[in-house]
Amino acid sequence: MQINWNYAGSSPIKIRTFLKSKGVSRRLLTKIRYQGGSILLNGEEGRKTDKMLQNDRLTLLLPSEKSKKLLVPSYVPLDILYEDRDFLIINKPAGVASIPSPLHPNDSLVNRVWGYYKLKQYQGIIPHIVTRLDRDTSGIVLFGKHRYAHSLLDEQLKSHQVQKYYLAILTGQLRNQHVLINLPISRDPSSIIKRQVDPKGVAASSELRQVQCLKNYSLCRVQLHTGKTHQIRVHCSYLKHPLVGDSLYGGKICMPMQRQALHCEQLIFKHPFLDKVINIKCNLPNDMQTFIQKNN
Repeated sequence: MQINWNYAGSSPIKIRTFLKSKGVSRRLLTKIRYQGGSILLNGEEGRKTDKMLQNDRLTLLLPSEKSKKLLVPSYVPLDILYEDRDFLIINKPAGVASIPSPLHPNDSLVNRVWGYYKLKQYQGIIPHIVTRLDRDTSGIVLFGKHRYAHSLLDEQLKSHQVQKYYLAILTGQLRNQHVLINLPISRDPSSIIKRQVDPKGVAASSELRQVQCLKNYSLCRVQLHTGKTHQIRVHCSYLKHPLVGDSLYGGKICMPMQRQALHCEQLIFKHPFLDKVINIKCNLPNDMQTFIQKNN
């Protein structure tokens, strides 16, 4: 994998200063130096202290990547929403874990992406999951196709530049069509899975807008301003409007919803290499569509 830049500045600049401005970390530079990568200035081996002049071309050759753990490929087909050299965006079905775990070691979304890489015969890259969803939440999941892409999007996440929108079906009808929820969240001490609203927890912010009033239910569009585990589920449950099907947080199974009625339907981020905004949308899955039609 190689990344190229043409330097447009009028003043000389050290390579390391230029790379820092592009979000290349010291850690990545160390991996490049010791794991088979290189830095080329106008096609010749360069050093971090070398200076770039106007119109110089800098090439970053990223080292081949290998998974730290034995990753089993799964060849279940993917629903690909977007793909280029740097990113892969998937529509994850409900019931599939985002990452491998002792309960789901061989068929998480990461396993499926690894299997897809094998089928496509991609060389020197491994799956880097940037955004995750709960196992029973459907919708958009973003992968970086190399560690540099992952690092840059991780910084966008930390600085709240990535916009994520969900569609959720809540139990009951909201009094207000627009609700901003700022409630801190922590682990529930009685469970290894469950979270709870807790004044001593970590700050969490969700914004709800009702888009359709159903019989005894509300279809809401939710924007996450933070990304805490189970955030939407916990916030809605605290408001006494748990998600339909979310039995962990007080929601009731109501056919055809046998899982929490939550779907990541839109993702917006700035592509760091193409210098443009990527805006991906993903339609509701059949179970949520059927439930809405049934209760309209």
